[in-house]
Amino acid sequence: MRDRVRVVVQGRGRRSRRAGFAGALWAVGELAVTVGVVVMLLVVHQVWWTNRQALRAAHAVVRELEQGEGQGASSSEWSEGEGEGGAEGEADADPSVGPAEAADGSSGEATGSSGPRAARPQPRESAYGILRIPRLGVAVPVAQGVDKRSVLDKGYAGHYTGTAQPGAEGNFALAGHRNTHGEPFRYINRLRAGDELIVDVRGKRYVYLVGQTLAQTTEHDTGVIAPVPRSTVTPGAGYSEPGAYITLTTCTPEYTSKYRLVVWGTLKR
Repeated sequence: MRDRVRVVVQGRGRRSRRAGFAGALWAVGELAVTVGVVVMLLVVHQVWWTNRQALRAAHAVVRELEQGEGQGASSSEWSEGEGEGGAEGEADADPSVGPAEAADGSSGEATGSSGPRAARPQPRESAYGILRIPRLGVAVPVAQGVDKRSVLDKGYAGHYTGTAQPGAEGNFALAGHRNTHGEPFRYINRLRAGDELIVDVRGKRYVYLVGQTLAQTTEHDTGVIAPVPRSTVTPGAGYSEPGAYITLTTCTPEYTSKYRLVVWGTLKR
């Protein structure tokens, strides 16, 4: 009998499996590229475009305030403080509020050398003053409150509700973004003792001199915006005597909101 010859064809199943695996890898690769492009566009929007928009808008507000166009709407909301130690010249910091995330400048003397007299704004979202930081070339609108969407994301410096008014006894505390949305406080870590922080409100100018910097503290360190600012986390950081202070707070390290960076100054008499 003739032996039967069997012909076995091998490899077709393997090739099919390999083709299916390669197709799956290709699909995963396409998905990864698509996700990567979307993430990149979101990053560009958040880091670059929001900066351009907020910075342009904030500069426009600064120009309006400088020209007096924005003063008329807010001037009726202000009243003169009652002088040093006056009831309207001070405000205690709200202990439930911690440090929030968040152009050219010229120097000048603070007004009211015989005693701080400060205009007092009612809470609202529109800008009522200008903070100038000559060393950094920053001029940023100041608005009441530290709400992210209505104040900080506009590129403004937000005035902590319950803290003192510009030029008054107590602590005039501000928050601003360090990254994105105009990032007005991005480089406040570069400020040094003696640098000027100038606040212009309704034709009045208050000049503060940087005294101390707290490189890092927690978001719950409410002591840094107290009437006499003093860290409750870092012993020895801050002040122990009443006075007229300014506080700038922002997030640190850059592109995170894990900690807070704090700069303090005192009113130039």
